[in-house]
Amino acid sequence: MILAQELTNRVKDHFNLNVYETKVWLALLSKGVASVGEVAAISRVPRSRTYDVLEGLEKKGFAIIRMGKPVKYLGVKPQIILERIKGDIRKNAEEKVNLLARLRETDEFSQLEALYKTGISPVKKEEISSSLKGKSNISNFLKEIINNAKKEVIICTNAQELKSKAKLFFQTISALKKASIKTKIALSGDEKLIKEIEVKFGIKAKRIDIDAKFFIIDRTEVLFYIVKEGNDAEDIAVWLNSDFFAESFATLFDKAIGEK
Repeated sequence: MILAQELTNRVKDHFNLNVYETKVWLALLSKGVASVGEVAAISRVPRSRTYDVLEGLEKKGFAIIRMGKPVKYLGVKPQIILERIKGDIRKNAEEKVNLLARLRETDEFSQLEALYKTGISPVKKEEISSSLKGKSNISNFLKEIINNAKKEVIICTNAQELKSKAKLFFQTISALKKASIKTKIALSGDEKLIKEIEVKFGIKAKRIDIDAKFFIIDRTEVLFYIVKEGNDAEDIAVWLNSDFFAESFATLFDKAIGEK
């Protein structure tokens, strides 16, 4: 049996093996139990290298030695390998998350925070702006500035989008209520859906006909989307830290929804 090169390449990438390791493991799986010579013949890996490759696969958990004369090897079931790899990835991810959580308590992190604050202090607030790309990047940044709100948050978005992200927005609005931060919400879209959202979230929302998406924090920061969600283009938003612009934008918003 000659192993297909296409299968070898795919398995190699999925299981993080080199070419020889992949060929030898596939040979073991196809044979069930095989001697070094049989593995070399099936895999087309040089016999002199097959010994080392089998030893390496055994250490990685892809093969098992069956003692006897001659020594033979068994290929470990793919499902077992897959579950073990998933477990290893999950464990490594948890360890990294815990490590990052502890990082906030270190002197190094305090120095980074101090460096950041020192670095931006000479810059005029009205000159601070940023372009954000990607749904995840924008969401994380938005969450951060809303969490830092002290007095007021203005939310203008589409009712359908708010419904599709109900869990996220519900947590955000609940946190703002708990912190006694004034929240103004304007939604475009179906009027019936807006009423449902008001009941579910325990809020009052103003229906508007303009399909816009922006957030104003404490009338000092504005984050607005410049690409309509649902387009093929990547999500793009602009953040401005400008008292003048934010206050002007908030005033226009108040007039649009009939507030003074």
